[in-house]
Amino acid sequence: MSTPKKRSEWESLAASLSINGKAFINGEYQDAVSGNTFDCISPIDGRLLVKVASCDLADANLAVANGRSVFESGVWSQQSPVKRKQVMIRFAELLEENANELALLETLDMGKPIRFSKAVDVVGAARAIRWSGEAIDKIYDELAPTAHNEIGMITREPVGVVAAIVPWNFPMLMACWKLGPALATGNSVVLKPSEKSPLTAIRMAQLAIEAGIPQGVLNVLPGFGHTVGKALALHMDVDTLVFTGSTKIAKQLMIYAGESNMKRVWLEAGGKSPNIVFNDAPDLKAAAVAAAEAIAFNQGEVCTAGSRLLVESGVKDELIALIAEELASWHPGHPLDPATVSGAVVDKQQLETVLSYIKAGKDEGATLVHGGSQVMADTGGVYVQPTVFSNVNNKMKIASEEIFGPVLSVIEFNGMEEAISIANDTIYGLAAGVWTSDISKAHKTAKALRSGMVWINHYDGGDMTAPFGGYKQSGNGRDKSLHSFDKYTELKATWIVL
Repeated sequence: MSTPKKRSEWESLAASLSINGKAFINGEYQDAVSGNTFDCISPIDGRLLVKVASCDLADANLAVANGRSVFESGVWSQQSPVKRKQVMIRFAELLEENANELALLETLDMGKPIRFSKAVDVVGAARAIRWSGEAIDKIYDELAPTAHNEIGMITREPVGVVAAIVPWNFPMLMACWKLGPALATGNSVVLKPSEKSPLTAIRMAQLAIEAGIPQGVLNVLPGFGHTVGKALALHMDVDTLVFTGSTKIAKQLMIYAGESNMKRVWLEAGGKSPNIVFNDAPDLKAAAVAAAEAIAFNQGEVCTAGSRLLVESGVKDELIALIAEELASWHPGHPLDPATVSGAVVDKQQLETVLSYIKAGKDEGATLVHGGSQVMADTGGVYVQPTVFSNVNNKMKIASEEIFGPVLSVIEFNGMEEAISIANDTIYGLAAGVWTSDISKAHKTAKALRSGMVWINHYDGGDMTAPFGGYKQSGNGRDKSLHSFDKYTELKATWIVL
């Protein structure tokens, strides 16, 4: 499918788009049991896109019951891995064949530039589904080393019904990071997209059926966290709960799991990732380009955003100047313009949150170097400039709390030990970057950082082969890689005496 080249072409496609806001249960689109809906508003211009089904406990009960029934029937859970692989690969192909529609839904729904919705989100989602499908018939069970008259088998089995609660910043990609291994291992899934960006999840459900995934294996319940999200977390017949979102909500989900059936809970939560630039960084311009992208990409609405830039004193002033120069190219523009690299934040509430942190930075005495203002207000949308503060200390609110917006805090340090101390002085431990020409310093720093991912002389690297997740209050478990399959399978030991 060819990609539109102009904003006018994307706008024409958007005008002809049929947007579905219904829940998807047992292979069919339907209204919420209550009949309730909520407005899906585009952050691009403030217009109503569609009224979306607002699911709650009654819908959760229906979806979980359908998921359980089809799981126990064995039509998917007991299907051979090679057959499930074929269906998963077809699912990935359908995502690619419908790339323009899915990218457009993502951009209209949460404001990201259309160029990234298609090249990053759709491409990454299809890759995640295909990779998990390809992997499933290559994962072997085990035999224990036993005496000659015994056999010890260690086998993996699907856990059953998985509830997946995904965030609004990468709605399709985060969903597919979870759908890939969960479906490939034979589970039923109830997917709860964020109420801020539910549209691609709703559309993908139909594509899953077209690919050959049986009815009831994948159900999609749009709605709010305190209604349908809570209902799934407390549900006695949900076996595993997987979540990507804030640390605050992650903690509450753990409580709900304990109050119900002790369901397994896997959480990818917040981050306040340090991007550490030493005096001997091999290419200061490259570090500046990466630092700008690490805070401005996706409007800063990224859990791994390099929101704390730790700079050694010898290169601080030069690096800040280079970053400010680079961020000029990240000025917000219309998300349907293929030239735009920075779009709208997800909604007015998030805009107000970001602006409140910018005010806090000023009030606490940090120096505003770049940006700091709302822009394009006349469009009816919600846009904010990428913002840089210098003279920040690690105790300031803008340095210690996750903003989830394009606000960069520059913190000066002297020497490796101080850099590591500042970097680790956070409740989070998701990711980190290190820039140095000294291979020993790179390894020593990486080993000392309490982060699930460390990138050397670049930022935000990796692919589907590398695990994604963090330490401390950034969560537990891992998305991507073969390690992700651990979340969706039970280990069974079968011991046989001959």
